[in-house]
Amino acid sequence: MSLTRKFVIPSLLLASLFVLGVWQDHLSNESVAQNGRSVPRFEVDPFWPQPLPNHWVMGNTIGIDIDERDHIFIVHRDTDDVFHSQELLLDRGFASCCTAAPPVLEFDQDGRLVNAWGGPSPSGEYEWPASNHGLEVAPNGDIWIGGNGGGDSHVVVFTRDGQYVRTIGEPGNGVDSNSDFHYSRVAEIAIDPGASEAYLADGYGNKRVAVVDLATGALKRFWGAYGNTPDDDADDSYTPGEPLPQQFRGPVHCAEPSNDGLVYVCDRGADRIQVFRPDGTFVKEGQVMPQTLGSGSTWDISFSPDEDQEFIYLADGSNMQVHILDRESLEHLYSFGDGGRMPGLFFGTHSIATDSDGNIYTTETYEGKRTQKFVFQGMTSLSQIRDGAPWPSSSRL
Repeated sequence: MSLTRKFVIPSLLLASLFVLGVWQDHLSNESVAQNGRSVPRFEVDPFWPQPLPNHWVMGNTIGIDIDERDHIFIVHRDTDDVFHSQELLLDRGFASCCTAAPPVLEFDQDGRLVNAWGGPSPSGEYEWPASNHGLEVAPNGDIWIGGNGGGDSHVVVFTRDGQYVRTIGEPGNGVDSNSDFHYSRVAEIAIDPGASEAYLADGYGNKRVAVVDLATGALKRFWGAYGNTPDDDADDSYTPGEPLPQQFRGPVHCAEPSNDGLVYVCDRGADRIQVFRPDGTFVKEGQVMPQTLGSGSTWDISFSPDEDQEFIYLADGSNMQVHILDRESLEHLYSFGDGGRMPGLFFGTHSIATDSDGNIYTTETYEGKRTQKFVFQGMTSLSQIRDGAPWPSSSRL
């Protein structure tokens, strides 16, 4: 071996070790900085909501929103045979419990039931969704409801007291992600009051975001993944670690406008959030729990109530959690919850909303069949956050 080579190899080794040491110091400093970041902390309120009257129970609870009074509206569906068998027992005098609550329930912040209404029209004035899904409160108090059942190609609008207002889209149609007169199984609705527009996550059949006029319901524009023209025949297969599909895999489960003029879209089957400008121009995307298959991880989002909306709260019904993300970077910060039926745990975390005090409310589908409240406890260091159910510290081992 030459003298030159003898000196080169140790020099390269020392240089590599130096670079490695610098990089490890960088990672360590980054980790310390991240762990010291202030994040919102929550505790579950095990007594919210208060018991329902009339022997009522909830079914699959699949939509939630909050009005300017901080009243919480939820929508559930009572298609489970258990309800019908129990109603027979109740009707025949064999038992005193239970019967299904009306589909739309309104609670105050303390969990008291304020109002209840909804269901098929006795007079045929409107067509209630075969499988109601998703609820949004408009600035004027109107309640918008979607549906993900067969033939649910429309949205129905009511006053906050349940009086019918209008139908948006034509019921009874199938999939056509380029249709200008009907939708297909709308998962969720969100409203941009400044632009007087409503965003439809359209949804379980169609694979697009559709934007309609808030006052008339007229379709204004729509787009698919990356701002592409929707293509119902395109390959939308998803394999973790491989390039993401160029069309929404679906269901397109949320489309939520932010204060700074962006729209955050949940493409549930691809475990991703895509961000757009209101005209459908693609901005960026991020994945959460990207190894999740089946029903996916990105079910619904709400924002923290600060003006900058610093945090995204993400409902993940497959992994039975709520994830806290940095909105700007879409970086995952921490999660709370786990699979289970006790307070603070989840079975099918479905929809999520935030009130003006920063409290989070969730709904659960499948066998969860409930809504929960998570009380904002202020900001704390990320290093102080503990996994699992967000119980009071004194209640945890």
